[in-house]
Amino acid sequence: MENQIDSSNNYQPVALVTGANQGVGFQIAKELAAKGYKVYVGSRNLNNGKKAVAEIGADTHAIQLDVTQQSSISAAVERIEKETGRLDLLVNNAGIAHAGKPGRTVEEVMESGRAVNVSLDEVRTVWETNVFGVIAVTQAVLPLLRKSSAARVVNVSSGLGSLTWISDPECWARQHFGIVYAASKTALNAVTLAFALELEKENIKVNATSPGYTATALNNFQGTDSLEVGSREPVRVALETDGSTGGFTGPDGPMPW
Repeated sequence: MENQIDSSNNYQPVALVTGANQGVGFQIAKELAAKGYKVYVGSRNLNNGKKAVAEIGADTHAIQLDVTQQSSISAAVERIEKETGRLDLLVNNAGIAHAGKPGRTVEEVMESGRAVNVSLDEVRTVWETNVFGVIAVTQAVLPLLRKSSAARVVNVSSGLGSLTWISDPECWARQHFGIVYAASKTALNAVTLAFALELEKENIKVNATSPGYTATALNNFQGTDSLEVGSREPVRVALETDGSTGGFTGPDGPMPW
């Protein structure tokens, strides 16, 4: 059931989408706003967030949010608490594919992420955003989520994080697995389950979802799916107020851990 505005008490659901100034995050924010949500568009660079909000319109609000900086996270949470008093939905979308030279092809990025030659500095940088940033933001907004009657957390993951897929010799994903990006999504899946198990007793739902191979800056726009297609599953899960928790889904349905 989609969480629609209840006109009887003027209830408007509130969402925060991290890394929402471009790509899949932008599209998710746009579609949530179209569903009547008040959407905070998280952006490391506030000006980029303001541009995104100007393009989306509706009830969207740019908010400076660097998921690797605790002071930025705290300031964002303080603002949301002051303006709305609660949060119904958190979409942890902010993510980076690598920390090396920009403009490289997906193949070049994959090669630099091999276990035998990977740079630990690059691993730390990517995991700081893709894994630790998710933990930090989720922990920070918990007091606001606890004030919602239908709180959800959606973590934007990837099929490349599926160990079931990677361990299958016949699976396409096997050759693309590396320690930098792909393994960060494996770790994100574990983080998702850890939060889901812990928060289930509070009726806060936590799920992971893969947008599929979407053309974004993350893959140097080499993806095959449009933003509209890529955002479809994350938006579906985000709007599902009475759904399950601790799941991992993609464009074609449930995915194996």
